[in-house]
Amino acid sequence: MPPKPQRSLATFPNPNRTRDYLIHMRIPEFTCLCPMTGQPDFAALEIDYIPDRKCVELKSLKLYIWSYRNEGAFHEAVSNRIVDDLVRAIRPRFIRLTARFYVRGGIYTTVVAEERKRGWRPSAPVELPAVAPAPESKT
Repeated sequence: MPPKPQRSLATFPNPNRTRDYLIHMRIPEFTCLCPMTGQPDFAALEIDYIPDRKCVELKSLKLYIWSYRNEGAFHEAVSNRIVDDLVRAIRPRFIRLTARFYVRGGIYTTVVAEERKRGWRPSAPVELPAVAPAPESKT
């Protein structure tokens, strides 16, 4: 039986809780409906998060995203709802959703929503020295 859209998000234990590491996901085919006109809205979503105890399972995320296909939602509302649902499911140290909606009426809309776990502070970035290119070989 083929999968169906669903609103539940499956999770699994973070395999390395001692380290802050970034999980980046790009979802180029998000769709929902304009609540005013009923016409489809299309967006590319980027989700960046630093897990704490749990990670989101990708197939469940795909089915969750698919569940918006026939739902009317303003860009701002749907972007924040996705972040809220992910925070409830995985309680990450940090999460950011960037939703880039394609042109509608001559206007592109980008919504960025994020949340940090209370008390979490990112590690300082590591500044690496510039590396000179290797000398060319003369053979």
